[in-house]
Amino acid sequence: MSSRYRVIITDYGWPSVELERQVLAEIGAELIVAETGAEDELVALAPKADGILTNWKPTTGNVIQAASECKVIGRTGIGVDNIDVETATALGIVVTNVPVFCVDEVSDHAMALLLTCARKVALLDRGVRDGEWDRDVGSSMHRMRGQTLGIIGLGKIGEAIPPKAKAFGLEVLAYTPRLTPQIAQKYGVECTSLQELIARSDFITIHAPLTPDTEGLIGEKELRKMKPTAYIINTSRGDIIDSTALHKALTEGWIAGAALDVLPQEPPADDYPLLGLDNVVITPHAAFMSEESIYDLEVKAATAVAQVLTGQMPESIVNPQVLENPVLRAKQLR
Repeated sequence: MSSRYRVIITDYGWPSVELERQVLAEIGAELIVAETGAEDELVALAPKADGILTNWKPTTGNVIQAASECKVIGRTGIGVDNIDVETATALGIVVTNVPVFCVDEVSDHAMALLLTCARKVALLDRGVRDGEWDRDVGSSMHRMRGQTLGIIGLGKIGEAIPPKAKAFGLEVLAYTPRLTPQIAQKYGVECTSLQELIARSDFITIHAPLTPDTEGLIGEKELRKMKPTAYIINTSRGDIIDSTALHKALTEGWIAGAALDVLPQEPPADDYPLLGLDNVVITPHAAFMSEESIYDLEVKAATAVAQVLTGQMPESIVNPQVLENPVLRAKQLR
């Protein structure tokens, strides 16, 4: 029996795509899994695709233009910086994502990194393993209660931070371009400008998407405005922080330290300068991980693609303006 639809999976970060296969089989869709996810391979596969599911591999304009029958591109995640959404929209292709993915996991991981910085856990552990029984290492340690946490980006994950931070006695500031005092009050945070947040915070945690406006958002000017005792935490996207400026800030003592789950290049090169610094904690883009979060992600991402292909409105459309496009390919969604 021939398949009604074909869906390409560009890449995935879990053991198998059996869950995606099961969800899409319910609508008679065949799954085509790319071997490398490289652009030339995806361009060659694209003309066969009614839908595309992508995790980290770039779904470029060239790939999208080659996908002449494609109606939907689904992101197995939240951010869509690896998808050329503008080209997809112009060609009438719906782009979906999973905005409620890993909210608990990433907010927990951000707090774990904050605690690691505040209590110097990683630095002390390294010292003991190196044969040193010394508590007086690194910058001075201060009581967390009464200190200030600044949240950059108050989306689904950012919103989950305040109650966890307040449990440790932290005061919470927040900045996002559309944040109003009313929304800030709802989440129990103080609404500030970005510059005020940077200057006042003892800890800063980033939960903003990567866009042209946020790329390099934290550069030399911002890092110089931070307290010399402050820490910056990033579980969002590596390119939001200027790595060169961050290295300078950490080596020259502008700030106390950093904790990063994301880097501009993943994995980093062996000679990546931040790897050699004691006042940096780096985890391998693992904040999203749990058995439960991955299960939910696989099912929700595949379900969104299946819904568009069968004329149902998905839970989240990244480019809702596509619905007004005269060349919308999933015409039944109008």
